[in-house]
Amino acid sequence: MQSFDLLANLPAIMPEIGLAVLAIVVLSADIGFIGIVKPLAESRKHLIAYIAAFGMFIVALFPIIWGPAAGQPGELLWGGMIRHDALGQFFKVTVILAGAITCLIATGSASLARRGEFYLIIVVATLGAALLSASADLIMIFVALETVTIPLYILTAFKRDDRRSSESSLKYFLFGSFSSAILLYGFSLLYGFSGHTNIYMIADFLGSQAFLENIAPVLIALVLVFVGFGFKISAVPFHFWTPDVYEGAPATVTGYVSVASKAASFALLIRFLLAVFPSTMVIGDVAVQDYWILFVAVAAVLSMTLGNVLALSQRNLKRLLAYSSIAQAGYTLIGVAALQSGSTQGVAAVAFYLFMYTFTNLLAFGVIVIFSEQTGSENISDLAGLSRRNPWVALAMTIAFLSLAGIPPAAGFFGKFFLFNAAVDAGLVWLALVGVINSIVALYYYLVVIKVMYVDRSADEDKPIQMSMPYAWTLAATSVVVLLLGVIPQAIYDWATAGAASLLS
Repeated sequence: MQSFDLLANLPAIMPEIGLAVLAIVVLSADIGFIGIVKPLAESRKHLIAYIAAFGMFIVALFPIIWGPAAGQPGELLWGGMIRHDALGQFFKVTVILAGAITCLIATGSASLARRGEFYLIIVVATLGAALLSASADLIMIFVALETVTIPLYILTAFKRDDRRSSESSLKYFLFGSFSSAILLYGFSLLYGFSGHTNIYMIADFLGSQAFLENIAPVLIALVLVFVGFGFKISAVPFHFWTPDVYEGAPATVTGYVSVASKAASFALLIRFLLAVFPSTMVIGDVAVQDYWILFVAVAAVLSMTLGNVLALSQRNLKRLLAYSSIAQAGYTLIGVAALQSGSTQGVAAVAFYLFMYTFTNLLAFGVIVIFSEQTGSENISDLAGLSRRNPWVALAMTIAFLSLAGIPPAAGFFGKFFLFNAAVDAGLVWLALVGVINSIVALYYYLVVIKVMYVDRSADEDKPIQMSMPYAWTLAATSVVVLLLGVIPQAIYDWATAGAASLLS
């Protein structure tokens, strides 16, 4: 019987342990523990946001402190449930930072700022996303996935007096449940074929003599799994829930949904495809990798094109960013399509892109929260004159949109450059070209919003947009990170490359 070394296994889940402890602290601050801890007074409930945010900033250091050393290959721990490698640590830091920034952004919303349960749910969802980033077993994958998804259903309906919020949550729940069932069916097929739930053991069996001449069952399982993941990352044609959910959910929640669950899902998608269907798996005379690369490339083209084309006609900021998110998923899939055995570029490009996208999109939604709270509007036309109502808020939105468009010196420029470069090096020049063309199309609707803020006039220009000092510091810090990633991206890209090397080792 294999011995279990707790001290050796503990570093792999230190971030999750930290988030679990933080959840208890947040719960205690909100409702207290009878006879032990008293809850915060109602007038001080806003402090829960700072407890959750700064707690997660501290927890984000755990993967760096207890993560594997540079160049160290990944290892399976906790009975093969978790793979402890540098890539998992990279994505854990990404999703935990997303949760921390979301808590700070929520302080700008009158309906969320003093809702302690909101921050508790954010912490729990972040815990699930962190687990998902390093899962290596079908059981752990599904448990982690639902730990992320179920809290998001709740958060989407958090405005109980808003019919749009309730409607979007119901749609999200129905579509999400359906996609989870499809994903679970794909998992059950893989388990039925191999008798294993560990994704690396499944790969060993699928590459054995039993499957050398029978590719159809493997492809069916591959399609089912990709459909399930396609919903989670809002890739076309599994994107139909995205615009309505983004528009109906509170802006703070929309920002979190658009980055945290997407980053964790992409982390798992990369790990799953490379582990279960590696380049060495050949059934008959066909490499299974060729099939999933084709699926991913087609989904990338459809997502980029449809997302950008439909975004051109949007008049609501959140719907525009919903279609933008679909297009961004398409760009990221370019990096997934560029994955090759022994090549770290595709993995590193995806990791860097999702890291910079996390800060970029949360910055944009941070501006939407403060603007909609004071004007009651999320329409693009109502942004007219924003540069004169509050030049700093307008500047923050400009930085976010320039980054989404891929214009230097914002981070999106290098994000897209690394993705397109990885595609070219993988021989997918046509896919990189489609990405460049779509980036040019997207430039139009991003610049239109910037033009409205700085050029168009409004009758409300004499009504300034007020912003608290902590909120201003949040937007300022996020803006600085987006600019720094666009000027000196090498440190984060090198970290992502080290993570890719540990995954491929």
